[in-house]
Amino acid sequence: MQAGLYIVGTPIGNLGDMSPRGIDTLKNADLIACEDTRVSGILAAKFDIKTKRIPLHEHNERETADNLIKEIQAGKSIAVISDSGMPGISDPGFNIVRAARAAGISIFAVPGPTAFATALSISGFPTDRFSFLGFMPSTEGGRNKELTQASRHPGTLIYYESPNRIRDTLAALARIMPERRIAVARELTKIFDEVITGYPADFPKFEERGEIVLLIEPAARPTLSDGDIREIVEDVVKSARSTKEAAIEIASRGGIPKSEAYAKALEAKK
Repeated sequence: MQAGLYIVGTPIGNLGDMSPRGIDTLKNADLIACEDTRVSGILAAKFDIKTKRIPLHEHNERETADNLIKEIQAGKSIAVISDSGMPGISDPGFNIVRAARAAGISIFAVPGPTAFATALSISGFPTDRFSFLGFMPSTEGGRNKELTQASRHPGTLIYYESPNRIRDTLAALARIMPERRIAVARELTKIFDEVITGYPADFPKFEERGEIVLLIEPAARPTLSDGDIREIVEDVVKSARSTKEAAIEIASRGGIPKSEAYAKALEAKK
C-alpha cells in the first residue's frame, strides 16, 4: 500500500456492511489506529484481520497523532477506524486528519456507513437541506439553549442522543418546538432497528436503549397571500442587479419555487 493515512468507515451495526475495500485496507495497512481495541477486535476476528492495532481515542489523539505522522513520513501506511461509522464524524479522527493535512501527507478515504445519513435517508423528512449538529448537550441548560438556537436553522435537524437522556430531550422539544414532528432512529442496521415518528408531547413509547439518532423536521414555511408576494416582488426588483438575482431573493423571501419567482421577476420588469 502507498504510504499515507487511510480513513476507513466501519459498520454502524451490521458487520455485513463492511466493504471489501475496507477489509483489504485494514489487512494490508502497516498499523490500525482504532477508537477501542476491544471493539475493533470483533471486526478483526470476523474478517481475519491480523494487522497490529493501537488505541486512538479522544483522550490520546493529539499526542498519538504526532507519532503516527512520523510513522507515515517514514513510509508506513496507517488506517484509522472508529467503533462504528466514519472516523471524525462525532468520533476520533479529526485531529490526525488535520495534522496530516498540515504535514502534506496523502490521505485516502475508504467510505462506509454513517448513522446520521442512514437515519435521514429512511426518516421521510426532507433531505435537500439538513444540519447535522452532533451530540446533544447533556445538561438541561445546554439542551434548552441548543434547541432554541437550532429552531432557526432551515432544513431537517439531526442529533446523536444518549438513550439515558432521550426523554429529557423529548420534553425540551415539547416546550421549544411542539409543532414539529420528530423521528427517533435506533439500533440502525441491527436486528431490532426501528424509526419512530410523532410530535414531542405525545411521542410513542419505545425501548430506550442502543444508539439513537434524533431528527427534527423543518419548520413549516408561512403561507403568504398573493398581495404579500406582489409586495416582495416589487421591493426586490427595485434593487436587484439581474433577473436571476431577483428570482433567488423572491423565492427565498416568499417561499415559492425559483421558476415561479423568475417568472414574477420578469413580469415586474416589463
